[in-house]
Amino acid sequence: MRRALLSTCLALSLLALTGAARANDTTAALEAGGLVFVPNDEVEMRSEDLFISEKEVRVSYIFHSNAEKDTTVLVAFPMPDVRYLEQDVAVPNPGSPNFLDFATVVDGKPVETKVELRVTAFGLDRTQLLTDLKVPLNPLSPDTLKALDALPEDKQQTLLELGLVRRDDYDVGKGMERHFAPLWTLRTTFYWMQTFPAKKDLKVEHRYKPSVGTSVGTILGSEMKGEPDYVNLIKAQRDKYCVEPALMASLQKATREAQKQDRMAYSEAFIGYVLKTGANWYGPIGDFTLTIDKGAPDYLLSFCGTGAKKIGPTTFQMKAKDFWPQNDLEILILKPYPKK
Repeated sequence: MRRALLSTCLALSLLALTGAARANDTTAALEAGGLVFVPNDEVEMRSEDLFISEKEVRVSYIFHSNAEKDTTVLVAFPMPDVRYLEQDVAVPNPGSPNFLDFATVVDGKPVETKVELRVTAFGLDRTQLLTDLKVPLNPLSPDTLKALDALPEDKQQTLLELGLVRRDDYDVGKGMERHFAPLWTLRTTFYWMQTFPAKKDLKVEHRYKPSVGTSVGTILGSEMKGEPDYVNLIKAQRDKYCVEPALMASLQKATREAQKQDRMAYSEAFIGYVLKTGANWYGPIGDFTLTIDKGAPDYLLSFCGTGAKKIGPTTFQMKAKDFWPQNDLEILILKPYPKK
């Protein structure tokens, strides 16, 4: 088996000028990734062409079966786990089980996938209980909160005792109101049985709308040497997105200039992609291509990668041979605020 490791410790950090301290107004992101399948020693991934932007993720694979006979295996696309959070979570279509609008095409033909929804709390499967109560399973859906509030008190108490919900009382000007917030985790998986023809290539494509986290400002560029917590947070951000020293120096300069005008220099958008699922296939990925579109020429982009090159006004690309993914991909896009 070929196993060449691609180093992912270098960074691509573009342009300069950013700043402002991080604000509390932040939207969290859910990390999705690629396909997984029941492992065997016969099907290899000859190539993967991955495109990521704020609007869409597209992946095109070429698989090759070395088997003497056609091989049929289960192929799945696991959606990110979903939990209810105090902050907003970026979900393109929260009212649907297919909340990232996932779609697959095999050799040019759409694939009809099945879906499995599972709800767990404290390690126990509670899917059937919520289904019987007619409570939507997606904890991010507004309909879920309405359904919980509409349950009889004895059913609400049962959910409290099982750790599926918590009391969430608040006053919006009409006195204290009793509400319930979901505590369960939703796991969604789309899947189908796929036949890989013997000794032949098979092209599989899928696309979805990514969950894009946002923040109205960025802590990168802030100079808080006397604040250990902030210093550690800045270091964590730099490590996560492989922000280079030259970019950090420019960010610090931009932050100082922005603060003089009582404004922020850049807002953040961040996208996560679970790249390590590519290691589930037999051997490394023969040819791997990653293309990232930052969205606008004056946006900044930083992520951990090796040998990335600018191929267009907003697009950057890295290529690798015999790629064995060891880390997931974290992408940071910084968007400038208009100057006063």
